Order: sequence, then C-alpha cells, then structure tokens
Amino acid sequence: MFEDEEDDYTPEKPEREHRPRGQRTDQQLTVKEPAELMAFLIASLPHKNRNNIKSLLSNQQIKIDGRISSQFNQPLRPGQIVTVSAARAPRTAQFRGLTILYEDQHLIIINKQAGILSMGTEKQRDHTAYSILSSYVKTENPKNRIFIVHRLDRETSGVMMFARSERVQRLMQESWNETIRQRTYVALVEGVPSPEQGKIESYLHESKALIVYSSQNPDTGQLAITNYKVVRAANGYALLELELETGRKNQIRVHMQDIKHPIAGDSKYGAESDPIGRLGLHAEVLAFEHPITKAPMRFDAPIPKGFLAVLK
Repeated sequence: MFEDEEDDYTPEKPEREHRPRGQRTDQQLTVKEPAELMAFLIASLPHKNRNNIKSLLSNQQIKIDGRISSQFNQPLRPGQIVTVSAARAPRTAQFRGLTILYEDQHLIIINKQAGILSMGTEKQRDHTAYSILSSYVKTENPKNRIFIVHRLDRETSGVMMFARSERVQRLMQESWNETIRQRTYVALVEGVPSPEQGKIESYLHESKALIVYSSQNPDTGQLAITNYKVVRAANGYALLELELETGRKNQIRVHMQDIKHPIAGDSKYGAESDPIGRLGLHAEVLAFEHPITKAPMRFDAPIPKGFLAVLK
C-alpha cells in the first residue's frame, strides 16, 4: 500500500471476480486537427445523430483527456483524447465523511474529509472510508468487495482511490509509479519558504514511537522526494503546491518540518499554530491511466475554504 497512514489492517481474502458478459466498452478517439467538440463527435460517430450526441454530453459520457465535458463548442486540439463512455456517469454520492467523485466496475474515487481514517485499525473499524464504501457496494450485491490501493492520513483530506477487485488493486499497486500521471497536494504552512520553489530530498525512517525521521544518510531509510511551490502567502502563512516523486509515510509533513515551515496544525511535526482546527494538508489532484481501459483519468478535490480564509 502507498502513502500516509499510521494504522494497518489487512482485508479478508476476496471473493472471486465475476465479469458480466457482453459488456460495452468505452470508445477512445484521437483528435487529428483543430475542431469544436460537437463537430468532432458528429464526424467521429456517424452511427449517432445530433440528439444522440447531445444526450451523451448531458449525461456526462464525454471526456477530454480524462475530464468530463458537456460543452458542445469546446475547442479541441490535435493529440487530445476524447473518450465516449459506454455508461452514464454516476451521480455524485455523498456520505458523512466522504464524497464519491467517480465509480465504475473497477474503481471508486472519493474526496475524503479530514478526520476520517482511510481504513480500520484494531481500535477503530467503524466509520472509516473503507467501511463506508464497503457498506455502499454491498447495497447492490452482498458479495461486492472493495480494496484499498493507497492511503491518506486521518487528518489529510482529498482525492483517494479504491479498487473494486483484488485484481485491479494488484494492477494499480504493481504499476503505481508508471500509472500515476499526477499527484498534487496543497499545504498550508507556517511562514513563507525561501526559495519559494524547490525540491526536498531525504531518507525517511520510522521509530518505534511511530514518528518518522528524516536523514541525509541513505543507509537510514527510504528515499523521499517532494517538489514544492508557493502559490499564495499572507498573514504569516503560505499555501504550497506539492508534487510527490515518492510516496512515503508522512513524507510531506516531515519535509515541511525539514525546511522549518511545518504544516499548520501539525504539532507532531513542529507546528506551533492551528488556525483551521485541522491539519493543513489536502490531496488536490490524482491523475492516472485507468488500469483496465487505459483511458487517462483525472480527479480534483477543491482546496478547503478554511485554507484560503487564513490567507485573506
């Protein structure tokens, strides 16, 4: 498993995966020359009339480079990939603690709120992202299961992925570095880093007390690389955009402590203030290649309003 979580839990042995017969697949179209979306779809889908295509757009079945588009006159440029989904996009489902951003037969993508564990521990198995989604998929079929692909800290909010089969979980975890196209976090930190853009590299290791330490000695831990950029600064705080080259436990939190600009609210790693009543860390963007369809996918979770309010 990947990324930050203090706790560990191993799901039970999964049910055998069943695949429906005769299932329709998504269609991918490559843009060859500049055009508007509607004109491109009419030319590329001769078996569908204008009303059919309008229906596809209104039902959110058209994606451009992995992002849903319903704007019929959206300009396209050569090289872009237009995906025609076989099924309507599911309505966004919201639960106490998380919102489902996307689901298909292989994946579920959520926006997890701060304060919710990714999955259960010996002390807490109820009301975790895993338990909420597990109950959700069982409403359709009691045999349905979900499988965690990576994790976020309890106090970190944002985009998170679950697999709907052990096979997809394995595919994503084994090809994680090749499959993930973008993984962007935002952090509200104390002070303003100088320089305002840079790369942090160190080796991380965890103590028996579950605190992660940073070192420049490669013999002491795993290599961790974080790229950061100041987006906005005011009132003694800065909003950073962070790109991960590695996914180590507590990586961002430790690296912000390393540069003496700890994440707001993170008393574990050096913060002296708590202006928003939570850890100032949010997983904003997750972009990847779909493990089955190979379509480009991208999901965004808006920056929490509290982060921005501190900077006004």
